[in-house]
Amino acid sequence: IKIAMADDEMLFRAGILFILNRVPEFEVLFEAENGVDLLEKLKESTEKPDIILMDIKMPEMHGVECTKAIQKKYPEINIIALSSYGGRAFITNMINVGASSYLLKNTSPKKVVETIKEVYKTGFYYDKWVHDVLEEDKKTGKTINLEVMLENQLSKRELEILELICNQFTNQEIADKLFISHRTVEVHRKKLLIKTDSKNTAGLVVYGIRNGLVEIAPDV
Repeated sequence: IKIAMADDEMLFRAGILFILNRVPEFEVLFEAENGVDLLEKLKESTEKPDIILMDIKMPEMHGVECTKAIQKKYPEINIIALSSYGGRAFITNMINVGASSYLLKNTSPKKVVETIKEVYKTGFYYDKWVHDVLEEDKKTGKTINLEVMLENQLSKRELEILELICNQFTNQEIADKLFISHRTVEVHRKKLLIKTDSKNTAGLVVYGIRNGLVEIAPDV
């Protein structure tokens, strides 16, 4: 199974590639740091991957736009979204533009390997979590245009902080979790209020949930 991956986090790429290279059935062809880099390497490579592991929030070209481009030019390639974000908008938009599966970055190495094998064999793999999100989206009939939001609004860090705010983390807890200063969190929070046109934290929570950008923990 020939594999490529696109992710702007070098350390994360190294960890995933270490796992993939230990699987006898897998052959990693190349890695890319964003969508533009990935498309260039696909064009240059004489050997095309069967599977691409695709991050969503990347500089220059994000995963939604890149997936659309690949599906148009290389429809035989299956794409597995591998993202930090579990919000409904991220899942439905990636599946709608052609992703064959969706995994969170905190999933187990075993599940990543199993998903790659299943997608290679059947062309897709949706676990119960993704299936339930897609069913809910079908019922409501409301799909958020994630591409516009990724291009024009929230940065990767702001999306991370928004999700933590929605899950009731304090500024200090967010700072500790993300290894940044309390002051930096406050700056990001203020930017979030401005960008989302929210008056307070409650407004941010409503924005995050309404637009399907965050996954709220069951005990919250």
